[in-house]
Amino acid sequence: MDFALVVTILTAQGTIFMKNLLSFRGAALIETLQLIADPISFLDHYHQKFGDTFTVPVLGINSPPVIFFSSPEAIREIFAIPSEQFDFTRATHVFRPLMGDSSIVLQEGRSHQRLRQLLLPPFHGERMRYYGTTIEEITTRVTAKWQTKEVISLPQYLPEITLEIILQIVFGLNLGERYQQIKSLLTELLENATKPLFSSLFFFPPLQQDLGARSPWGHFIRRRAEIDCLIYAEIAQRRQDFHPDRTDILTLLLSAKDETGASMSDIELRDQLVSLLLLGYETTAGSLAWAFYLIHRHPLVLAKLRSELSGMGEQPNPEIIAQLPYLNAVTQEILRLHPIALIGTPRMTKEQMNINQQILEPGVIVIPCIYLAHQRQATYPQPREFQPERFLSQKYSPNEYLPFGGGARGCIGSAFAMYEMKLIIANILTRFNLELVDRKPVKPVRRGITIVPSGKLKMFVKTI
Repeated sequence: MDFALVVTILTAQGTIFMKNLLSFRGAALIETLQLIADPISFLDHYHQKFGDTFTVPVLGINSPPVIFFSSPEAIREIFAIPSEQFDFTRATHVFRPLMGDSSIVLQEGRSHQRLRQLLLPPFHGERMRYYGTTIEEITTRVTAKWQTKEVISLPQYLPEITLEIILQIVFGLNLGERYQQIKSLLTELLENATKPLFSSLFFFPPLQQDLGARSPWGHFIRRRAEIDCLIYAEIAQRRQDFHPDRTDILTLLLSAKDETGASMSDIELRDQLVSLLLLGYETTAGSLAWAFYLIHRHPLVLAKLRSELSGMGEQPNPEIIAQLPYLNAVTQEILRLHPIALIGTPRMTKEQMNINQQILEPGVIVIPCIYLAHQRQATYPQPREFQPERFLSQKYSPNEYLPFGGGARGCIGSAFAMYEMKLIIANILTRFNLELVDRKPVKPVRRGITIVPSGKLKMFVKTI
């Protein structure tokens, strides 16, 4: 669910690209178009040509160097460098219209530390056990309409599951009028955000013009205002009728105080809630799509999972499910092959520094590449193969396996995301016997800020 995971390569480049469009010459323009169209092939090409560290010519002749690192040694060094030595704003500005000025995604220094300390507790430790039953109930309700011998398209259902989980667990919304209003408005907004024409507006500020309710940007800001009105109404009601015994994340944030005793303002609360929503909705749904595709493409993996799940009895405890060794290994391997984002948060050097025996001058954009780190032959033999067993026989360091990023910008919701994925996978596999309608390999394709399987991922419901 973390911001560091969904900052795609373009995040560091949107405004610069527009400003320097006229400065592009030949190769730089071609490279940039390839990066936008097929980022995985782009990264594979550069890695094969130059190795673990390479500079890409994608921003134009007047722009700073962009250097990718993927060796465990370099990633360890990057994550160990104090945040104060980097500028993170260039990597996050495109999220401002959606998330708001107070979002943790847009903060640096002390402000970022403060918000991180306030947001971390709800996603860890004892708090996690309160969420399991809700995750299972939502998954059961959304999939209850599936019928034997029916063909379903998983991408139609998985986003609904992850959105409802956020609305209930993060926002603490109960089923009712406001819940349905927010769900409807958010579904439309988030679906629009995955479309190339609409999402391009966020990368290019000059296109952000309100030309009326029917113009793309005008439509967006009016929908955002409607959503904000509902969110602020919920915050006001929850402040007025505060129940400290509730376990949803909004309740915990309402009562959270920083080291000075100050709590979050309404604006801060709104921006954190929207940030958690945007970064935990499509991303988790995309990872689950990969999960069901890979599991059902590998019969032995499916058989082992079913065997492990069947040994828990008819109503297993969510905490027991989350600790199952093979289910955990399968989930880890899914996120190794298809991490939620291809890169960690880009960062710009403020001063001269040495990374992996390479001297970097101020103004260089440094990118730890999650995707390439997970594809290293030296770390993961046969890296393109789906082999969950590798996580049963070996423990990898945070610099080798980093699906949720790392360092000061590492994932605040990594434990929750893993927990959510495992419970949804277990719930569906124990209730349905599914089969891929088309067993042809799918391709990774961009959907908004995530990389998802191509096609409609149709599954045949064999038995219930």
